[in-house]
Amino acid sequence: MSKIPLHWQIMIGMVLGAIIGISLNSYAGVKMSTVPTGELPEGITKIEFKDSTDLTTINVEPAEGETKTFRVGGLPDPGDKNHIPSLKLLAKKEPQLHSLFVQHGRSRSRWIGDCAMMWGGLFLRLLKMVAVPLIVTSLITGVMSVGNAAQLGKMFGRTLLYYVSTSMLAILTGLLAVNIIRPGVGANRGVPGEAPEVSGDLYSVLFKQLETMIPANPFAALAEGSFLSIISFSLAFSIFAVVIGGKVAQTLREFFEASFEVMMRMTMAIIKLAPLGVFFLMLNVTATQGPGVFVSLAWYMLAVVCALGFHALVTLPLILKYVAKRKPFEFMKAMNPALLTAFSSASSNATLPLTLSSVEQRAGVDNKVSSFVLPLGATINMDGTALYEVVAVLFIAQFSGIELSLSQQIIIAFTALLASIGAAGIPHAGLVMMVIILQTVGLPLESQGIILAVDRVLDMCRTMVNVWSDSCGCAVIARFEADSAEKQVPASG
Repeated sequence: MSKIPLHWQIMIGMVLGAIIGISLNSYAGVKMSTVPTGELPEGITKIEFKDSTDLTTINVEPAEGETKTFRVGGLPDPGDKNHIPSLKLLAKKEPQLHSLFVQHGRSRSRWIGDCAMMWGGLFLRLLKMVAVPLIVTSLITGVMSVGNAAQLGKMFGRTLLYYVSTSMLAILTGLLAVNIIRPGVGANRGVPGEAPEVSGDLYSVLFKQLETMIPANPFAALAEGSFLSIISFSLAFSIFAVVIGGKVAQTLREFFEASFEVMMRMTMAIIKLAPLGVFFLMLNVTATQGPGVFVSLAWYMLAVVCALGFHALVTLPLILKYVAKRKPFEFMKAMNPALLTAFSSASSNATLPLTLSSVEQRAGVDNKVSSFVLPLGATINMDGTALYEVVAVLFIAQFSGIELSLSQQIIIAFTALLASIGAAGIPHAGLVMMVIILQTVGLPLESQGIILAVDRVLDMCRTMVNVWSDSCGCAVIARFEADSAEKQVPASG
């Protein structure tokens, strides 16, 4: 395997994981079981489980009263008060029932998928372990190598312009796709599941991000992995080191350059485990996600995938070719390890170390550009997520029989753009973003439960687009930085 290029190793791991997972899903994806009498909770005479990958049914028979039937997963059913959109929500609402399900009710396919996630989770933990020190050392090294506050300001302005532009293009693509395909029209209307809680409006979320940029304790931000706080403090630290200059700047530069080399060597060692990590992650997804629920949401998934595909395979390659002056296919080939890992893990932050190494060592982008553009992009640039939110909200409106006017759709577009920046530091940012947008146009928040069943699969797709957009941004900014450097050569001579 060592002679096979890394991106092919990752692809092989992904395909093998998918094949084994789908096979398990087909032949070991259903199980009927009963909780032993000695383990039943007080007041309960019988608990039965029927676990399949698209829907888990739990019958709870009390000593007195009627039997309760809980439906976990699948689409909402009108009038069913005991429908719970996911097993995660079951763990929150009925922790004892969830514990009994884990012990006795899981199908063989789900059990193997959960075990695979444990091993895949170790790979993600390794990536997260190096992410923060890699960001700090890379960012400080990159900024100090620029050595010019005016040049750094230009780089920041260009990066921000790229991020806003591509996010807006992605949102417009999503609007166009959902209005052409109209996936929610004619769909069965049910009572949706529960949406996550969110406090405050869009202004509050954006202001919270501004507060996050000023960490009360930088060391706590490092320990908690608060990326926006880490980036802002690292930028401030490196800028003032450049301002001081002299021996202080030289000492710091040498220290962080040495630290960066160590972190890159550690990252490359972890990346060698990527094919195995991707195998376990894909095995988990395919073994635990059944095809049945996807059929009912096929048009919605088609709208999302088509829009994401157009943005990733048409819009961004055109920017690469005509703005960055790079060959799109070659650049995508260089980024394959990061893109495949992003797809498998559904986490752009966890993929960041692999993205940095691919951009620098495979695509040939200068560290002073990548170390600035990529950490910032992983925090505030989410083309795929913003596109997905727009399609999802309009699908929910169509599903609910609500026609949104052009002005309302424009409001959704700008809200999604701002929310894609403002919600970046919030756990489950995509779900919270959607709640903000639903609030903006007055759609019921609980409607989000309609699409929770397929969120994981689409999350993988939109994360890959997020990472691809960040990578293309590196190429664009690198091209302008190179042009600036060429213009300064005659002046210095």
